[in-house]
Amino acid sequence: MDFDDQARLDTSQVRDLRGARGGGLRGPRGGGPRGGRRLPGGMAVGGGGLGIVGLLLVLLLNNLGGSTPTQPAAGDLSQCQTGKDADTRQDCLVVAVVNSVQAYWTQAFADTGRTYRDAPTTLFTGQTSTACGAATSAVGPFYCPADKSVYLDLGFFDELRTRFGASGGKFAQAYVIGHEYGHHVQDLLGTSDRVSAGSGATSDSVRLELQADCYAGVWAAYAADTDASILSTLTEADIADGLNAAAAIGDDRIQSQSTGRVDPETWTHGSSEQRQRWFSTGYGQGDPGACDTFSGDI
Repeated sequence: MDFDDQARLDTSQVRDLRGARGGGLRGPRGGGPRGGRRLPGGMAVGGGGLGIVGLLLVLLLNNLGGSTPTQPAAGDLSQCQTGKDADTRQDCLVVAVVNSVQAYWTQAFADTGRTYRDAPTTLFTGQTSTACGAATSAVGPFYCPADKSVYLDLGFFDELRTRFGASGGKFAQAYVIGHEYGHHVQDLLGTSDRVSAGSGATSDSVRLELQADCYAGVWAAYAADTDASILSTLTEADIADGLNAAAAIGDDRIQSQSTGRVDPETWTHGSSEQRQRWFSTGYGQGDPGACDTFSGDI
């Protein structure tokens, strides 16, 4: 996965709060990162195989306060100017992928007579406040529908390898970002509002997550295939890294590693096989219409 050295990056789509003080652990009641669905109170949609313990901690912390979250001053991404920077710096890679994903969805929405609304990605370390409540890095990347923003601690990409056993690679990171923007697309289309709460192998929560995987695959199909693309090359080896990451954060894989048993009744994101298959569906078809995870078997 390589970026066009001459491509200009738009850093306005990414907010950098890494290392900033004042993020706090206070947030509005009833909101917090949750995997797979939007619930009353603006609860967020998680993306990467989130640990149950981490989720419970966030929910408990969110209920400690009811103040409106305040954000620290923005950080500095001034070094992220071109695609060449994205090839050498992880934070610039995030900027480049966010730019690419949103450029695709802007065009895809326009092709169907809709208007896409940009969503910023916020980089943070440790903890931050959001319109969905307080969040810590323990919950992994997530999308908050209340402020239409993606939140990401870059340390999660290290955890993909060290904790979840993924092979890593640049496109593994791009897959995670593409998945979170899949949740933004679901929010804009109203899909998130139509799902019901719950868990289980065939639950709406799982179907929502698998659709986001599929949407990430659709973006990948076009990521290096347009005249205005920020990416210059995307190889099958890159796609393999994405598929490996998808498998690493499947519910069955995480449960087996953490408890030694698999309980499909508690799934919220889908199995490793399902996550890989739906990403591959999006990548192979290159059509958001192929991502209907809500009809029939999954």
